[in-house]
Amino acid sequence: MTLATCILASSLAFVDGSVVNVGLPALGRDLAGGASGLQWVINGYLLPLTALLLLGGALGDRIGRRRTLILGVLLFAVASVACGLSPNLAILVAARLGQGVGAALLLPNSLAILSDTFTGEARGRAVGTWSAAGAATAAIGPVLGGWLIDGIGWRAMFLVNLPLACGAVFLASRYVTADRAADDGHLDIGGAILATLGLGAMTWGLIAGSGDAGFAREALALLATGASLLLGFVLWERRQGDRAMMPLALFSTRSFAGLTMLTLLLYGALGAMLVLLPYILIEASGYSSTAAGAALLPLPLVIAIASPVLGGLAGRIGSRPLLTAGPLVVAAGFLLLLRIGEHTGYGSTVLPGLVVAALGMACAVAPLTTAVLGAVDERHSGSASGFNSAVARAGGLVATSLIGGILAARGSKLIDAFHVAVVANVVACIAAGAAGWMVEDRKG
Repeated sequence: MTLATCILASSLAFVDGSVVNVGLPALGRDLAGGASGLQWVINGYLLPLTALLLLGGALGDRIGRRRTLILGVLLFAVASVACGLSPNLAILVAARLGQGVGAALLLPNSLAILSDTFTGEARGRAVGTWSAAGAATAAIGPVLGGWLIDGIGWRAMFLVNLPLACGAVFLASRYVTADRAADDGHLDIGGAILATLGLGAMTWGLIAGSGDAGFAREALALLATGASLLLGFVLWERRQGDRAMMPLALFSTRSFAGLTMLTLLLYGALGAMLVLLPYILIEASGYSSTAAGAALLPLPLVIAIASPVLGGLAGRIGSRPLLTAGPLVVAAGFLLLLRIGEHTGYGSTVLPGLVVAALGMACAVAPLTTAVLGAVDERHSGSASGFNSAVARAGGLVATSLIGGILAARGSKLIDAFHVAVVANVVACIAAGAAGWMVEDRKG
């Protein structure tokens, strides 16, 4: 039942990370949200999740993992109710921030509870089942969200979280082992504040710059403020040493720096596409919300099926060839999506691009995790894994901040703007492939 508890709790974060993408057109119409408002609906969730993910894991070590998991689920549930009842876009974005904080608490602790509960091969099976369930729920999210939007309305896609949250709290209270005495370890609160404010200012600046006004004085001032805060974050982390939320010792190898750049670029390109593709299918090609959500299904399904095979291949030939080729295959898949236009046929246009992109992601997913752990010493493996996960979300945060011009476009201009974004994502994937070549080749 511990495994079921962790899967149910983490499914809240996985589903909500994908379901809202399908709801953007409906949100824009009902709440009169402009492009920047819709961007904040996505980034309001990604911002605290990105900045606080490592702190959430450390808090579990400090006050207890079961306690932190339940706290995260309850916060997520309350924020979901606020999302579902939001009368305007500002309140919706504030509630999305609350969901992001809840997800940052529950995600790392659900995995940590599994690690504490199981050992040996049983731990491997449990983590594999948890990961597969996460992929499955993320795949179901857009289809479920589209069905709820078409049948009930967009508010239902947030309120559906309530029964999941209640079940997770009940199971955690009853079946997860009680927390041990609190750890008096260090919490990097200063680092969390600087990272959140820095990423927030950068996000705000990028959203402002992607609008009609372009990178005017306000946007540049926000970007400069964000950059200064993030520089302050790096200097703060340097002072913290091994107690830091992001130990700078991680970057002592060329491999880890390359893996970080690869993750940022590849997951940024994928994150932007997962927002833009359902939006363009609904707004320009006339798809229903359900059909647009279902259109994305081949991506997680192909990744789930192909990743174990390609992960085994990486064990034989090393990570670098796949980490270099994978992003290039993703770029090829995105190029096929340039054929999308008005009244796009799915089987001949959308499906081939998604399948090719999914095969490219499958090349990178498993080798990336292995390479991250192999690029640092065992003492920093937990920090490296958590930081890489945060960087993947930061890629989506940055990419979503830059798509305001597409969300604001209409008619043929929407198609043209989408094509420009696809080309930009292709360039990002090519750069990710180049970063993959920096990785030291480790076989076996």
